[in-house]
Amino acid sequence: MFSWSDLLAAFALYLVLEGIMPFMNPEGLRRALTSMAGMSDQQLRLIGLLSMVAGVGLLYFVRHAANL
Repeated sequence: MFSWSDLLAAFALYLVLEGIMPFMNPEGLRRALTSMAGMSDQQLRLIGLLSMVAGVGLLYFVRHAANL
């Protein structure tokens, strides 16, 4: 079942994960973003799609692994 607390926990985890790179290696993040700025829209869309598919697959596995 849907729970607002699950959604807020997921958002909190997202913020923690997003903050790791700029905190640990700001120069590396700057280089990565500069590199991404040079990519085509098609390349960025493909990276986004692969990331979403991996996330959905991982979420499915995590949610259903407890039922095995």
